[in-house]
Amino acid sequence: MAEGRAQQLPFADHAFDACVSHMAFMLMTDIDEVAAELARVLRPGGQLSLVLGGGPAGGEAYALFGKLLREILAEVPAEQRIPRLGDPRTRGRAGLDEILSPAGFSPVQWRTEEIDFSGSLDQVWDFVSTVYNLFPLAESASSALKTAFLAEAPALAAPDGLIPLVFQVHLASTRIVHKGQ
Repeated sequence: MAEGRAQQLPFADHAFDACVSHMAFMLMTDIDEVAAELARVLRPGGQLSLVLGGGPAGGEAYALFGKLLREILAEVPAEQRIPRLGDPRTRGRAGLDEILSPAGFSPVQWRTEEIDFSGSLDQVWDFVSTVYNLFPLAESASSALKTAFLAEAPALAAPDGLIPLVFQVHLASTRIVHKGQ
């Protein structure tokens, strides 16, 4: 087993035919270094596939959670706030091309899919509170967020009683066409 940072991978040049990043690429720092490292370890013609979070698909529980979280965070000290992660360019196709092209990747193929995690109030809370690591928040802030969410989310319930929770993911793929500088 090898362990390392994506900015400095512990692998030989051209060691892999493909690389898949599932919900991680968009969170990394020094993303241009990551792109260069991926280009280094992929063989010419090697495939890079990325699954990137795309946020809520509409006005449902995921959007409600985000709104309530922003309200709670406005009230807590900076050291308890959940830091923004990643490079904003990873959120769109043009930004990915801007990151990956200089490293030698072809233009990104891009597709957006919706994943339906609708469920009971408890299931939906478990999902949204797991997707967002609430660890930095003080217990009182986490409790306030949960209380507000559990109070407001039932108003979103569909006729079948399920709380709608639809999450978008972007699927991006590209290949090494030449080595960047």
